[in-house]
Amino acid sequence: MIDWRAIDTVLLDMDGTLLDLHFDSHFWLEHLPRRYVELHRLDEATQEVVRSRILHEQGTLNWYSLAYWSRELGVDIVALKREVQHLVGLRGDALDFLKWLKTAHPRVVLATNADRESLELKLPLTGLEAYLDAIVSSADLGVPKEEQSFWPALQAIEPFDPARTLFIDDNPEVLESARRFGIRHLLGIKQPDSTRPEKELEEFIALDRFATILPDALPSEIRVPGRPAGPGGQGG
Repeated sequence: MIDWRAIDTVLLDMDGTLLDLHFDSHFWLEHLPRRYVELHRLDEATQEVVRSRILHEQGTLNWYSLAYWSRELGVDIVALKREVQHLVGLRGDALDFLKWLKTAHPRVVLATNADRESLELKLPLTGLEAYLDAIVSSADLGVPKEEQSFWPALQAIEPFDPARTLFIDDNPEVLESARRFGIRHLLGIKQPDSTRPEKELEEFIALDRFATILPDALPSEIRVPGRPAGPGGQGG
């Protein structure tokens, strides 16, 4: 599937791609609404109001900004995240993939919508930084990956040739944005959250495991849009 001789740059998403999305799903949809109600001594029904308020900002910089939600909800989001930080973890064989990339020598860039406060929490817990050549947050650029203007802004500070770049992300809207920009090699993630059902990506190839795109991978282990999955593992 991937001719690694044709790849100079690997752009990687963080949450749901390298890291299990379970932490974020649990925090934003369960832990934060519950703790908000407790801290403000509100009725339990208010939890659903908080969830709706959070989801309303989906795909915007506000959605990803811990400072924004701390102001809006009147709580210390970072402190609340630390209450469940034990849930932060790598997906399946992500570490093996990163180690392989280190030996293969493409430039590896974390291109994430997570803001710097999120990165300061997660990087020490996961050790990702040791395997990355650069880290770029959409907060640094002032625009999320869903928007077309993200890509030239990224390219201006981290030059890459779209025709010789591999980008992996669990968000189909982000993948579509990258495709419109011209990034040639695009891959999704079939199960970003190990505790939730697999996702169907109609327009993009979705990976079970990173091992399936390494040089000795079997083509049957890769999910191709519109075809049944091969015998590859679930790889949460």
